[in-house]
Order: sequence, then structure tokens, then C-alpha cells
Amino acid sequence: MASLFEPYNANGIELRNRFMRSATWDASATDDGDVTDASVAIYDALARGGVGLIVTGYAYISDIGRAATGQYGIAEDRHVEGLRRLATVAHEGGARIAVQIAHAGLNLRLLGRTESVALAPSLLEGERQTHRALTVDEIKQTIDDFASAAVRAREAGFDAVQLHWAHGYLGSQFLSPLTNRRDDDWGGSPEKRRRFHIETLRAVRKAVGDDFPVWAKLGVQESEDGLSLAEALDAIRAMAAAGLSGVEVSAGQGASAARTERTDEDEKLYFREEAAAIKRAVDIPVALVGGFRALETAEEVIARGDADLISMSRPLIREPDLIARWQRGDRAPSKCIRCNKCMATAYQTRSFECQEEKLAREGG
Repeated sequence: MASLFEPYNANGIELRNRFMRSATWDASATDDGDVTDASVAIYDALARGGVGLIVTGYAYISDIGRAATGQYGIAEDRHVEGLRRLATVAHEGGARIAVQIAHAGLNLRLLGRTESVALAPSLLEGERQTHRALTVDEIKQTIDDFASAAVRAREAGFDAVQLHWAHGYLGSQFLSPLTNRRDDDWGGSPEKRRRFHIETLRAVRKAVGDDFPVWAKLGVQESEDGLSLAEALDAIRAMAAAGLSGVEVSAGQGASAARTERTDEDEKLYFREEAAAIKRAVDIPVALVGGFRALETAEEVIARGDADLISMSRPLIREPDLIARWQRGDRAPSKCIRCNKCMATAYQTRSFECQEEKLAREGG
């Protein structure tokens, strides 16, 4: 059985192990999207804590595509210098690093921009965020913005770029029948709903070349009337043919967030079935995120061939050195209890740390 701690070549990225830190908004950037010393400290701790591949919190590709305060920017050349600091500190700690690039689409609410007009694939009745449908020219401009952002990622020294096409952001909105109601060449059929993704991949590949890994975080699990797994598999096959280097499997538009909350049930991996199906469908690395707490579970997933990489977020907020601890032989599960206080606090105060760990440290 392949060890989780052995080096692994993730389709062009040489990793020291099979552990991946999933993209996590950390609220540490300035209001202009610039990296801060607090940002660098987060990635320094992750790299020195043993993670093989770190994916940054999402970086906005254009101002209208920005989703949250404290979000990294990659929309302008001036952002490159700060982002280079993240790549450098990750490499110094022995990790590889990818920057996640994103367009919010409808999801401007974290900025308190409900009065702003968001750009979405379609005009949706009953949606509280003021929005309008993208014109064809705006779709093409957004594709160009993704390509330009990928170029900046390479210039900043990242080992890869990850396209954020999950969690109800613009990529999810285009792919899902719940939110893409267009009847032109960019919607109306499964092939047309994924045209945005294929054209974006082609533009990014043209911009960065064939030797720079281009990943996607893809939302394939949706509510009953949303994207089906069969359609998601067809989409991923088409994306792989268009140059996708690897995929991290996650939730899409309209998927329930309840699965990520605290539970007393046995460890449950939220997207294992979908990841295993994708692993059988395409010959590119597949990362599984959601629900990992025990090393034994991660080992079993790799042994069964259901995924190639083990991706985690909240356990690494509480214990940035979790992977190093496991590698040293302390196999106790993550201390994370899935309470989500880390994210709630970040939204409220822009302070990024595990609140349970803080209480324990302070003797509370």
C-alpha cells in the first residue's frame, strides 16, 4: 500500500506527501486584496506543519468578481509581489502551493454589497442579490480575466493554479441547471452549460503553456434538481481533454451545507462516492475533501483507490502541524470538532484561528 507520507507526483507537481490543504478564506488580506504579514504567517505554519500541497484562499480575478472582505486579489499586476511572498514561504517550508482564482458571480453578500449589481449567467427570479445576466462580451472578458490571473500566478512563483468552480460561485452557476437558464451558446444543454469551463481552460492553457498545472475545485454534488453526477462526469471528461491537470471534488450550487456542521456520528466523508466515480472516469489526480479527521480513514481512501490526495481545511486551522504530528507517529485524530466557529469569527472580526484551540490555550 502506498504510504500517505511518500512523495507523490500530482501530474507535474512533485509533492512530499499526499496531503493537501484545501483553499480556505482567511480574512487576512487588506481591503485592496494585498497579502499581509498575517497572511504569510498562516502559510508559513502550514508549510512547516507538513502539508504537501497548499491551496490558498480564493483570489478574485476582477473587482466585480470579488466575494469577501479580506480576500486576496489577483486582478492586477500590483498583486503579484505580495502573492510571491506566499509562494516563497511555502517553498521554504518544504510545501508546494497553488493559488485558487475565483469570480463570485452572485455571491457578493460577504462584502455587504447587496446593493451592487452582480453578474451571473442568468437573471434568477426571487434572488435577493441584485444582479443581471452576463452579456456574451462580458463572458468572454471574464474568461480573459481568468487567463490573466493564471499568468500572474505563474509570475508569482506558484506551482499551480486552481480554478474555483464550486460552492455556488460563478463556475458552479454556469454548470448548474439551477442557475444557468440561458438559451444561447452558453446554456440550455449540458454541453452549453460547460462551455464556459472549456473555453476558460483553453484560454488559461494558451496563456500559461502546457507545463503549468491547472487544477479545478469542482462542485459536483447538488440538490436533487441540480447537476447530476452523470452530467458532472461528462463535464470532467471534457475538461480533462481540454487540459485540466487535476480536480478537487466538492459541493456545487444548491448543495446542503448542513453536512459540514458538528456531528456526533461516525466520521463521514462528504463527497467520497463522487470522488471515486470521477477517479474511475478520468486519468488525472483526484483530491477528496470534507470530513477527514482520522489518519486511518485517509489511509483507507487511498488504499481503496477512491482518491489520490487527502484534502483538509478546518483540521489544519486547529492544528497546522497535524500532518507532521501524524508522520511522527502520533496517530490521534484531529482535534477539530467541526463547530465552524473559526469561520464565524473570521466573518465577524477578521481574526483567523480556531476558537476551541484559543479557549484551550487560555485555560477556558
